[in-house]
This record gives sequence, structure tokens and C-alpha cells, in this order.
Amino acid sequence: MMNTETHSPGGTAAPADSSVRSGRRPGPLAWLLMVDAEARMVVRDTAGLVIPLGLPLLIMVMSGSAAAGESVGGGLTAMDVYVMPLVLVLVIATVAVINMPSFLASYRKFRILRRLAVTPASPMMVLVAQFVVSALQILLGLALAVGVAMIFFDASLPTHLLTALAVLLLVFAAMYAVGLVIAALAPTTNSAVAIGLVLFFGMGALGGLFGGMANLPDTLADIGAWLPFGAGVEGLQAAWLGESIDWQHWFSLGVTAVVGTGIATATFRWD
Repeated sequence: MMNTETHSPGGTAAPADSSVRSGRRPGPLAWLLMVDAEARMVVRDTAGLVIPLGLPLLIMVMSGSAAAGESVGGGLTAMDVYVMPLVLVLVIATVAVINMPSFLASYRKFRILRRLAVTPASPMMVLVAQFVVSALQILLGLALAVGVAMIFFDASLPTHLLTALAVLLLVFAAMYAVGLVIAALAPTTNSAVAIGLVLFFGMGALGGLFGGMANLPDTLADIGAWLPFGAGVEGLQAAWLGESIDWQHWFSLGVTAVVGTGIATATFRWD
């Protein structure tokens, strides 16, 4: 999760010659190699690989024994309605808000993105590859969480499954946009990790991570419902219950995704 180790760029900068950039565009194999390289970087960062997968499962196991036996009506348990939405959002937020920005910040620190800019490979390839690897890590985390919940705690799938999938996609877009803003503004790898942790725990605390939004003062709960973490949790809760999702949650997630991406695009620096 906290990618504070340095990565040697290995090699010298390519000459800023326009003839280099005019070379043949990278083909599908180059894209696959870039994704493979990013995946290897994530695997080597043990904390960044294990924590997004292990922390949500730990929270699920800690809460599962009591929540799985607590009925909330309609054949659903507290495990379904409260624990599962929280765990799924937690998986996405950990990868998108903490892991991804630290990798991109380290690449900028060592001028890897700048060096790619003067080669046939574009720095955008790194961003796309990191996006793909992050998405795969999130999918693995979600699959593990759902699998463990269904096998060991007899959890149920959402009543409105397609709606839940739509909410998860928006949560991913919103959290990834927040992560891109961090990557764009953080000057160093450590600062990216620090900013990511502050935002992660801030949004999580207001979104029910430490005891449920219903236990918060009304003002704090209202603020949390407008943030992407809380909006995602409450949106998934509604999907599990088979209820319509409040427009506020769609709006919060959508605006965060659009505005965050816009800010990141306007402020992102290659070096």
C-alpha cells in the first residue's frame, strides 16, 4: 500500500530528438509489455499488493461472526447490508487513493515519464498500464471479498445486482480520479502516500469505516454522504436492499469522477 521504496530508472535519458518521437508507434506487444512491467512493480511492492487484499478481508472476518447472524429483514443479514458494501468500497479506495498515486509520483520523481516522452513510447502508456493493473488488482480484491463472504458467512448477492455493479464502476471512477489528483499534485512519493492516507481515512471515517454513518453526528454523516466513500457505501446498501439509490449518491460519485479527472488533467506534470 505504501510504496516508499525508490526505483532506479536504470539507464540514461534518451536524447530529446524529434526523430526519436517520429519512430514507429508502439504496437499491441509494447502495450502488453508495459502492463506486464507495471504488474511486476506492484507485485514487488509487498505492502501495496497484500494490504488492499488483506485489510478488507480482515475487517470482514472481524465483523462477520456477529453480522452474519443478525437479520435485517427480507432474508438479508447485517453482513449483506452493512459489511459487504463497506468492504467492497474499501478495496477500491485502498488501491486507487493510496497505491496508484505513489507509483506515479515515484515515476515522476525519477523522470521516467519525461524520458518516455522523447521515445516512441508515450508517458500515457504508463498511465494506461497503471490503470489496467489497478483495475485487475481491484477485481481480484472484490472477487476475494465476495467469495469469502458467500462461502464462509452465507452472504447474499445484491437484490439489484446490475445497480450494484453500476455503483461499483462509479466508485472506481471517482476514487481513481481522486488518486490522479494526488498523483498530479504530490511532489514526492512519500507526500503522495501521506496525502493518500489522510484522504483515505478522512473519507472512510465520514463514510462509516469506523462504526457506521448512523453513529456519526448528523452534520458529519451528511458530509460523509456527499463524499465518494460514503456515497458508494450507501449506494451499495440500497442495491442490496432492493431500494432505489438516492440521486445524491449518483451525483456525488459522478461529479467527483468528472471534476477530479479534469483537475488531474490540467495539473499533471510529467517531470
